[in-house]
Amino acid sequence: MRVSALASGSSGNCFYVEDDERGILVDCGISCKRVLERLNSIGRSPENLKGIFVTHEHADHIKGVDVLARNFQIPIFATKDTAKNSFLCSDDKLVNFIKKDEIFSFGALKIEAFAKSHKAADPVSFNIFSKKKVSIMTDVGYCDRGVEENVADSDFLCLESNHDVDMLENGHYPYFLKKWIKSDIGHLSNNQASLCVLEHAHRKLKNVILSHLSESNNTPELALKTFSKTIKERKDLSPRVFVSTKIMASELIRV
Repeated sequence: MRVSALASGSSGNCFYVEDDERGILVDCGISCKRVLERLNSIGRSPENLKGIFVTHEHADHIKGVDVLARNFQIPIFATKDTAKNSFLCSDDKLVNFIKKDEIFSFGALKIEAFAKSHKAADPVSFNIFSKKKVSIMTDVGYCDRGVEENVADSDFLCLESNHDVDMLENGHYPYFLKKWIKSDIGHLSNNQASLCVLEHAHRKLKNVILSHLSESNNTPELALKTFSKTIKERKDLSPRVFVSTKIMASELIRV
């Protein structure tokens, strides 16, 4: 398998995963035009795409779903409550319901949605399996048992590292928004993300993409510094660490 964060941040999230036969997106929170540009930048085309898997209904995760799916006849997969609480596509035939905690085959890939803690109707994260396991976990309020268990046996993580607590507390956001971001239905901080990997990751973990960084309350340098400083306590753990951005796709990374 190979993975690229086409975009990730407060303004839009979109992850590309492929095996030798097909590619899928996890979320499509950027415009169709930008998806096509980012795919082209990693040497891929929309004809590679065989499915769009939606984590939840917030705009920064579904903005481009409708246009992309209709233009290229790509099936969409979401939980029933996510679909009911959002406008995913004007072509209902493209929308497919999935259930949490059920692994289903999608060509040579196996895909599993599992619950996460976030302020949404029925938010999920995704595991994608082939010979190895990729876990994509953003918009996570805290590292619950599901997050910990999937961090523990993943070969490749796309993990939220949304904010630096000091930047958030001293920043311009109103109190109610700061309170929500730090809550169990908000977003993971740099410290929470790095500690989760330190405490639960297996030594087989080879790649981590720090994702969904806040534009106001974090920087790529700070997220990377916090993560690197924390996990150096584990002598048996040495993944390559990337930081996703909103302005360009990451390289296409082999799992």
